[in-house]
Amino acid sequence: MITDILKRAVALDASDIHIKPDTPPFFRVNGQLVESGLPVIPAAGMLALFNSILPAHLKKIETAMQEIDFSFFEENVGRFRVNAFNSQDLPNLSLRYVKERIPSIEELHLPPVLQRIAMAESGLIMICGATSSGKSTTLAAMIDSINKTQCFRIITVEDPVEYVFKDHQSLITQREVGLDTASFHAALKHVVREDPDVIMIGEMRDHISFSVALSAAETGHLVLSTLHVNSAAYIVHRILDFFPQDEREQVRVTLANYLVAAICQRLVPAVQGGLLPAVELMINTPTVRKLIMENQLDTLSAAIETGNEEGMQTFNQVLYKLINDGAITEEIGMAHSPRPEALKMNLQGIFLDEGKRILG
Repeated sequence: MITDILKRAVALDASDIHIKPDTPPFFRVNGQLVESGLPVIPAAGMLALFNSILPAHLKKIETAMQEIDFSFFEENVGRFRVNAFNSQDLPNLSLRYVKERIPSIEELHLPPVLQRIAMAESGLIMICGATSSGKSTTLAAMIDSINKTQCFRIITVEDPVEYVFKDHQSLITQREVGLDTASFHAALKHVVREDPDVIMIGEMRDHISFSVALSAAETGHLVLSTLHVNSAAYIVHRILDFFPQDEREQVRVTLANYLVAAICQRLVPAVQGGLLPAVELMINTPTVRKLIMENQLDTLSAAIETGNEEGMQTFNQVLYKLINDGAITEEIGMAHSPRPEALKMNLQGIFLDEGKRILG
């Protein structure tokens, strides 16, 4: 049963598969939820389906699993990231298709400056966005760019492993929570003792993760990770929220010194079909570093707006270009803009240069 579902999803180029009892499977194709056309899965069959894909190491856990993440590989179909959760005491499944070949930064239509950012010797690179915004794929593309151009020791800690890397110039070790390590905290506690040059943390979840990441960045490692936040300018606020009040000043100073860049993206429907990334990008330039150091976090958006020469860009600047290039419609651009009124004025040729006024 699961094989038929996954084969059909891959054939339709679906990004996600949703399976629940007494309902036909649903797919997400080009951002839209569509019915698969496959038969209804009876409640009695859901538990058997779930058990058929649950990894052996998780079957050893005796406690009830009300929600759990793992990876699943179906022969001749592909690899999937799975989230299983209970609803009305029955398992439900959400699967994300992870393509075997890791696309390049260029193929993903990401800003070329990401190639340079990935070459940083040390520091913290954060890739942000909402769920299903392509963070994991962008993260994989940047790691693979390092892998193909530099001879580094790269260690990843993921829950679960999504893209599987093959060594090129670098030596890569991938560790999956639950399979290779008991927890994120256990893996991160020892990661710097494993001689890494680059550390990839699948997702920042708490202040312990950030503490380890910042400590590693301070000691000369390059750390890449993801975070759920909708604006590159808001990344510092969001990180500080993880820490107790009495630790925030020191964390902010550390970020000012060791943050490399914050990359925040959204996927927008393209005129020719498919999805295109709209990427807001904040690079830790001297201006950005000074604003973070002086706790002027509310002016970071102005620094991004005026930092085009350094490679920075706002969502509106990207959407404006995509609309003018005919890649997306004006309606789509407005729907995905954080400031649609300002974008509309830009499309009418009106630019107020608010960033320059704010920064003086």
